[in-house]
Amino acid sequence: MDKPKVHPLIAILIGVFSVSTSAILVKLADADSGVIAFYRMLFSVLIMAPAFLTHYKNEVLNIQKRDWLFSIIAGVFLAFHFILWFESLHYTSIASSTVLVTLQPLFAIGGTYFFFKEPIVFKTIISGLIAIAGSVLISWGDFKVGGLAFYGDMLALIACALVTGYMLFGQDVRKRVSLTTYTIIVYSTSTFTLFFYVLFKGESFGPYPTMDWIWFILLAIVPNLLGHNLFNWAIKWVSANVISIAILFEPVGASILAYFIFNEYLVATQVFGGIIVIVGITLFVIDESKIKKLFQKNY
Repeated sequence: MDKPKVHPLIAILIGVFSVSTSAILVKLADADSGVIAFYRMLFSVLIMAPAFLTHYKNEVLNIQKRDWLFSIIAGVFLAFHFILWFESLHYTSIASSTVLVTLQPLFAIGGTYFFFKEPIVFKTIISGLIAIAGSVLISWGDFKVGGLAFYGDMLALIACALVTGYMLFGQDVRKRVSLTTYTIIVYSTSTFTLFFYVLFKGESFGPYPTMDWIWFILLAIVPNLLGHNLFNWAIKWVSANVISIAILFEPVGASILAYFIFNEYLVATQVFGGIIVIVGITLFVIDESKIKKLFQKNY
C-alpha cells in the first residue's frame, strides 16, 4: 500500500475531537433514536454522493464478493450501534454512556486476535481487567441511582460491541477498497437498515422543527464525515486497536460539553470509574513495543 501523505495519528486526533460532539447533538435533537440515526446516515450519504459518482463509481465493479459482504455487515453493525447508543442517552448520563461505549479495546483486542491473529500479551489482559473494573464501578453507581440508568449503561455496552465489529470488518476491507467507496457502501447499508427499522417501529420521519434538521445535518457533517470518515481512512494503515484507544478521549470532551450545555454533573462513581477505565486502557498503550507495532502496521 502507498504511504499516506498525512500521518494517520493526525487524522485520528481530529476524528476524536469530532465524535466528541455526537452525544451532545443527539441530546439536542427532539426525535426518536432510530430517526436521528437514519437522518444522520442519510445526509452523510447525500453529501458524499457527488464525489463518489464523479470519481469512484467504477470501483464498485471490481470489489470482491467477500469485501461486499464485510462492508454490508459493517453497515448493519453501525446502524444498530447508533440505535442502541442514542437510546442509551435517554436513560443514562452523557458521561456514563460515552465512557462505556468507548470501551472498544476490550472487544477489539479479542476481535483482532481471532480475526487477524494479533497476539495478546499479559499486560493486555491486566489492562482489560482494570478497564472492566472501572466500567463495573460506573454501572454500579448508576444502578444505585436507578434501574433506568443501569439499563442505559447496558445499551451503551452493547453499542460498544457493535461499533467494534464494524471497525474490525472495515479494517480488512479498507486494505483493498478506497475510503469513499467503502464509506458509501457502509453508510448506504446503514441508511437502508435504519429506514426499515424506523418503519418497523412506527416512528415518524417528520415533520420536525428547523433546529432538529440542523442537528441532523451537523451529526452527518461533524461526527460522521469528520469523525468516522477519518477513522475509516486511518484504519487502512493502523490497527482497529489504535483507533479504539484514541477514542477513549471522547468522553472527556463530551462530559465537559454536557456540563456547560445540559448542566450534567459527574458523581463520584462516574469520575473514579471513568479514570479507572482510561488508566486500564492507557496501560495497554504504555507498552512501547506494542505502540510501535500497531502504528507501523502496514504504514
